[in-house]
Amino acid sequence: MERKPRWIRSEIYAGDQFTRVVKTLKGLKLNTVCVEAKCPNLGECWNQGTATFLILGDVCTRHCKFCATRTGNPGGIIDIDEAERVCKAAAEMGLDYVVITSVTRDDLEDHGADIYAQTVRLLKERIPKILVEVLVPDLRGSADNIKKIVDSGIDVFAHNVEVVRRLTPEIRDHRASFDISIKTISIVKELKPDILSKSGFMVGLGETWDEVIETMKEIKDVGVNFLTIGQYLQPSTKHTEVKKYYTPEEFNELELIGLSMGFDYVASAPLVRSSYRAGEFYVKATRRSGSS
Repeated sequence: MERKPRWIRSEIYAGDQFTRVVKTLKGLKLNTVCVEAKCPNLGECWNQGTATFLILGDVCTRHCKFCATRTGNPGGIIDIDEAERVCKAAAEMGLDYVVITSVTRDDLEDHGADIYAQTVRLLKERIPKILVEVLVPDLRGSADNIKKIVDSGIDVFAHNVEVVRRLTPEIRDHRASFDISIKTISIVKELKPDILSKSGFMVGLGETWDEVIETMKEIKDVGVNFLTIGQYLQPSTKHTEVKKYYTPEEFNELELIGLSMGFDYVASAPLVRSSYRAGEFYVKATRRSGSS
């Protein structure tokens, strides 16, 4: 494993805004992907008053070798008040852009689609001008479940392929597949061609440069608007080791290649994560494409 380079570092933040976010999330007993996935941008985002809400509990039914989220069997249990608490948190934090994601729930018949739709509808009802992005699991590529979420009023639909095609069987859970992920994204555009969509993946797990470019092409071929590429960081010694640390220059090159492919916006940098500064990406991308 390569030694972690100097450009892989997170700033330490503290202050009134950070404290307010911590207090709000703790008081409403809400999970965030920021904490569960050990996101390196947690301090920066919370200091700006933003957070990515993790719904459907904090236990994932899948066991991917890159992810720090707790795994197990939730036993079909759901929190019926969770959507209400997410809305209260968004209001207290004064959010005008919110990202909703979740663990994967293979134990639920609809994989959690109803809860996603319920949460989005409630947010739109309580805070009419809010923009909502959902970052969903693959939902097993179910058009019916995807439609429930698309019809709820979302502004951005996101689903990550996570890693290049060749490494998917090795790195992701055996129930996941590159083709199912691509299918999930493609169905969104079939249902609603004008909806904004987003996908992303990590590098540094042993892929080749050509595989990275091919992955970008496959994502673009299904009409994705926004692309994120970030450095894989090993959450613990139990997870897959980092095989390579990409340089900032390499990430910059991937950004330029992505833009040349036709993506509206490409976020490519060592600490980029799919939901990092999502609102800013949305605004810049829509300005670039001329939509609103």
